[in-house]
Amino acid sequence: MLEKDILSIHDALVRGEVTSDELVSEALKRSHEVQESCNAFVTILDHQKGGVVTDNLLSGIPYGLKDNYSTKGILSTGSSNTLKDYVPFFSATSVLNLEQAGAVLVNKTAMDEFGMGGTGTTCHTGIVTNPWDHTRMTAGSSAGSAAAVASGVYPYATGSDTGDSIRKPAAYCGIVGYKPTYGMISRYGLFAFASSLDHCGVLTRSVRDAAIVADEMKGIDPNDMTSWDSSYMHLKEACDKDLGKKKVCYIKEICDITRYPNATEELKSHLDNFMKTIDKFKELGYQVDEVSIDEKLLAAVPSVYVIISCAEATSNMSNLTGIVFGPRGEGENYIEMMKDHRTKGFSSLIKRRFVIGSYVLQKENQERYFRNAQRVRRLIVDEYKKLFESYDAVVLPVGSGPAKKLEGSTDILDDSTEILEEHLQIGNFGGFPSITIPDGFVGGLPVGINITCNCYQDELMFSIASKLEGTMNYKGQIAKEVCHD
Repeated sequence: MLEKDILSIHDALVRGEVTSDELVSEALKRSHEVQESCNAFVTILDHQKGGVVTDNLLSGIPYGLKDNYSTKGILSTGSSNTLKDYVPFFSATSVLNLEQAGAVLVNKTAMDEFGMGGTGTTCHTGIVTNPWDHTRMTAGSSAGSAAAVASGVYPYATGSDTGDSIRKPAAYCGIVGYKPTYGMISRYGLFAFASSLDHCGVLTRSVRDAAIVADEMKGIDPNDMTSWDSSYMHLKEACDKDLGKKKVCYIKEICDITRYPNATEELKSHLDNFMKTIDKFKELGYQVDEVSIDEKLLAAVPSVYVIISCAEATSNMSNLTGIVFGPRGEGENYIEMMKDHRTKGFSSLIKRRFVIGSYVLQKENQERYFRNAQRVRRLIVDEYKKLFESYDAVVLPVGSGPAKKLEGSTDILDDSTEILEEHLQIGNFGGFPSITIPDGFVGGLPVGINITCNCYQDELMFSIASKLEGTMNYKGQIAKEVCHD
């Protein structure tokens, strides 16, 4: 039953064909199976019971929560040793919204430490492996959520997205990943990484399911000054709306295979898949154009992201001293204790990012690095906004192919494909709504396609994504390596 979509599960609950207790019990059983194979969870709530079934589509249905969402009375670590024993006294607003809808939390999913990573390899509980091929990564940082949904543990899980942390894991795992317009879903209770880039979102196995969950998670929140009233938006209904023949574009500097002289067969196949999907848009009656963006701006995206995200992370996490949060370090004074705590509590990746953040925020460096990065961010966002004056959506491939091998993997990218790998960060720069859906297979492994629209055009984006999904056969798929009794 858990392999089905939310509407089907809800109908079965209402008809009495299955109970919420049975669904929760099955989800917990599958959680342990997937934990053995993928290491997808920090906490499994073994004593959780089913919920009350109401008219709400999420009522009584189990789900997973990324471990950087605060949950009252439940371990919330951000997958870091620094918070390995942290149990919050409050829950994130979006979690409370899901609780009010009747959703049943069954586990907290593993992630790259504090969301700072794109591989799923820096979780304090160990590496999260891809359910399609356990020798490959899931991408990150929402690694555990992606692996769990792709494995059929439940129909959806939450994620967070600061650079591509929902959308790339979704692509690598053959599922749907949705990042809304900035502020649509409250970030109150989400562990802050880079506040101007952070988005709450969702991973599912269908576009409609993503809309259903987001409809319940979204809403204005007095505890989050960046949130806004999205009550006029009805994402589920948008999936069925025919909004007419739209105009979409793709960017030549990203998609042109001739720009990658050392292209692997995987990359060639991935871009070939993408161009075939472009033809599907044309078959749907959409106007599709190839456009150009200044390649220097595209090449600057990764550097801008690193500078801004590291600077904001350094500031946001300055309270992680071992005094207020986390195990107390050893030492005779505050400085020694904090130094000991941070040395033992953070991975090398986090330490490196904090060093970068501290460096660019130093008074003598702010103008040269941090403020210049902000200026370039604005130029990049303005280029996208110009596209949205003529087009309804920007459509692009996700990454340079299927999931990368874990062996020998690194968070340092190949310069030749850096733009392909990092362009999704533009969605965070501008706060644009962005959704990744499955786009076929390369070498037996899933790849994804991304659709990005202008801010506050989430309904339009869901309409486009739903139409495209309907032309393909990848809706609701479960990883081929997974077999539940």
